[in-house]
Amino acid sequence: MTAELFRAMHHGGTPLVLPNAWDPVSARLVAGAGFPAVATSSGAVARVLGYDDGQLTPPSTMFAAVARIVRAVDVPVTADMEAGYGLPAKEFAERLLETGAVGCNLEDSVGGDLVDVAKQADYLAEVRAAAGAELVINARVDTFIRPIDDPVAEAVRRGREYRRAGVDCVYPIMAPVDQLTQVAEAVGGPINAHAAPAGPTAAELAAAGATRISYGTSVHAYLMTTLQELLPTLG
Repeated sequence: MTAELFRAMHHGGTPLVLPNAWDPVSARLVAGAGFPAVATSSGAVARVLGYDDGQLTPPSTMFAAVARIVRAVDVPVTADMEAGYGLPAKEFAERLLETGAVGCNLEDSVGGDLVDVAKQADYLAEVRAAAGAELVINARVDTFIRPIDDPVAEAVRRGREYRRAGVDCVYPIMAPVDQLTQVAEAVGGPINAHAAPAGPTAAELAAAGATRISYGTSVHAYLMTTLQELLPTLG
């Protein structure tokens, strides 16, 4: 599946909804349910592999996990790759393309701190230059999950810089629905929003301006909680 096909899904009349997968089985279930693409969740993938979120998974292990998911389905796969695992942009792009993925999430905080916006924009531009049109780049903006005074204004500033760097979509993760609208209107273009089984819903986020909606680790967390509640009844 090509990046062009996946990119076009961000510009249709209805939002692109992506319940995030973490292994070949969950990816097949997502595709089998009729979703047109599969997004991975770095946090869920890491936990299945025995690590945790926060760039703690060895890069080679994460790339191999993404490749297994790509091989498991016949729809485009976009990979959540945290902040790039410290890899140079060219190496990161080349290794991700080798997995068969056609897109990626790259977040702009490391170790709980926001990366300098110019530095992050430069990295995103370098990934774009290395990958050309072969990767759909989703730039995650972490201002709503970090302690800053004006997360909306900073999200808009970062989103605009990342757009200038050549990204396809901007992802102000965990933006409250009312503030998401402000960011979407000010940044323009495809906007990714974060849904969860307990809300906000995909419909609410679409009404607020989101054109791409993903679930992050929330689906995996929901299922693990269900399993935890089930286990005492099995003994």
